Amino acid sequence: MTTSQTAPATPSPDAQPLLSQRAVLVLLAAAFIGSAVGVLTFLSAGNIAGALLAGLTGAGASTLGLHKLIN
Repeated sequence: MTTSQTAPATPSPDAQPLLSQRAVLVLLAAAFIGSAVGVLTFLSAGNIAGALLAGLTGAGASTLGLHKLIN
């Protein structure tokens, strides 16, 4: 009995990644900072809506700052 083996599909040489490594790093760091701000705000105030707004604001502001900082 013979089994046929197929080679794994390789991406075409013209294929570009959806996001660059720099963009992924900036977005992941911003998500981490926003999450930390949100959790700390919730622990201090106990208000979910306020913690969500603080976390989103922290993530947005850190995205802008990290974009300029990371080259």
